[in-house]
Amino acid sequence: MNRFHRLFSGHCIGLLLGLWLLAGGAQAQTTDTTRGPKPVRDVTLDNIDVEPGAVDTKGWLLLNQDIALELDGAVQNLYNFKYDKAERQFRSLRRRYPNHPMPYFLMGLSTWWKIVPTNVQSKLYDKPFFAYMDTTIAKAEALYEKDSKNYEACFFLSAAYGFAGRLQAERGSWPKATVSARRALKYLELSQEANGLSPEFLFGQALFNYYAVWIPDNYPLLKPVLLLFPKGNKELGLQQLRNVADNGVYVGPEAKVFLMRILNNEEGNPTQAMPISRGLAAKYPDNGYFQRFYALLSFNEGEFRECERVSREILDKINRGMPGYEGISGRYATYFMGWLMQNKYKDLTKAKDYYQRCIVFSESTEDTHGGFYLYANLNLARMADKAGDIKEARRYYTEVADIADGKSANQKEAKAYLKTHKLKK
Repeated sequence: MNRFHRLFSGHCIGLLLGLWLLAGGAQAQTTDTTRGPKPVRDVTLDNIDVEPGAVDTKGWLLLNQDIALELDGAVQNLYNFKYDKAERQFRSLRRRYPNHPMPYFLMGLSTWWKIVPTNVQSKLYDKPFFAYMDTTIAKAEALYEKDSKNYEACFFLSAAYGFAGRLQAERGSWPKATVSARRALKYLELSQEANGLSPEFLFGQALFNYYAVWIPDNYPLLKPVLLLFPKGNKELGLQQLRNVADNGVYVGPEAKVFLMRILNNEEGNPTQAMPISRGLAAKYPDNGYFQRFYALLSFNEGEFRECERVSREILDKINRGMPGYEGISGRYATYFMGWLMQNKYKDLTKAKDYYQRCIVFSESTEDTHGGFYLYANLNLARMADKAGDIKEARRYYTEVADIADGKSANQKEAKAYLKTHKLKK
């Protein structure tokens, strides 16, 4: 099973069983979050399962406006990859609420976003991440055992099991992922009774509604599996996700990430994804994941000035060793700069240099099976052929022939060149 299908199967299992709940996007990304006092939707008995006064919400930190105001800056720091600053505030919260799951979950979320920029490839933070999620689960279970109507505890149980299961699936620990997933779904179903109390509670349901429809529509072989799950509603899921993105305090940025990726990748609508991506990149300028996604959309949408600006910033931040800026972001930025130098500025010397750097970045992250790596080699082959350097052209075309999809136009081009341009003995 190749990496794409392995990752996708992990995502599918995760979504439908809870693995995607509150997860930040790994692979490949509106305006600022509005924090007005109105709820995510009108609170009436027709569209929620409990009245706001029907449960005892005393001690629920998710509904504590003072805590929300206090942690606003910490959340901004987290998504701007200022991990130390964010975690100092989360530890302060932990000192005051040592038996509440929220501070441990937020510490785990910060750790998760140290993994995300590597497309979830780095295992450096796995142990602390799982430790924070395990502690979140233990603290939330204690609250739930005292009060089965504590939907906040259900929310953290669903979120923590979902996050843990997501990474377990990425690491190939399928038995553990399955157990985590089932538990995540169980607590998602319980916590949704409080959907009308806060947009935070609605996030998991929004993702489930969307993907429970999208996955069987695009992967019919999974339809029999989905008979075991509740029916989804894709349009409602998107609407709910937009509401969470606009109103969520803690999961608002996560909702924006998912909405951006869904609109671009699943819905094929980069025009709608672009303002969300632009907003994230502007609000969190030191988030390498947001920056490279915005550069990608700018490139695909023909906004080359923005693509160049962001790509140069990415490369500068890599050179400065800033957190979250590494080989994957470098692979994006160098390819875009190579293409721009080749096609916009007609500076083939610089284009060649950027494409070669793209290849180095790709090799450093083991992303050598297609994508930017393939097209960097292809463009270098064409440039070498145009310059009359058959030896160099053959070297790059040989790589293209090895990695391009069978019978694709790129492979045919490479094989035709190699066949008709032999090196003289």
